[in-house]
Amino acid sequence: MTMLNSRRGLLTVVAGTLLMAAHAAAQPALTFTAMASVKTPTASGSRPVTIHIERFVPDADRDAILATVKAHKPAETLKALTSRPDIGYIQVGDKKVPIKFAYARPVGDGRMITVMTAQPILFFSADGKTKPKEGFDLGLALLVLDARDTGEGELAPAAKIAVNKDGAIVTEEYGSEMVRLEKIAPVK
Repeated sequence: MTMLNSRRGLLTVVAGTLLMAAHAAAQPALTFTAMASVKTPTASGSRPVTIHIERFVPDADRDAILATVKAHKPAETLKALTSRPDIGYIQVGDKKVPIKFAYARPVGDGRMITVMTAQPILFFSADGKTKPKEGFDLGLALLVLDARDTGEGELAPAAKIAVNKDGAIVTEEYGSEMVRLEKIAPVK
């Protein structure tokens, strides 16, 4: 009797895992549009942005990437992201950069989506110098969405990343100005 119950329990766990995997695989792709805006003391500008996510990474993959980031070894983080399959893209103007990491977590009545690329999206600075700087190898977008998937966020088009003591991804950005994502909306 105990062996039968153990088998039933194991079958239940396996079936549940398969159902969750099938559900995750069946999730439709998401596309968001937004305006990336930058304001400096002397100028301001904005450009349309499209963020297309085919799928989110599972918790185990998220944990593995964050462990690499926490180790403070940027080359290993870049290698880990580069080796991952493309799961979407971020497009600014004519430039389309593959997404390697996308993770969503609930926040209030909505969710926060973190997206990373394994290459810079673009280099931007207020002084007009747009040359690459060593170590600013990643792109990152943070979308803070309500229940309708609308909201605001931030874009780090060229960044170094780390994890703070609370486990959140933080960036050192190429430029000194924050790029805001405004009017984020889903494409239906």
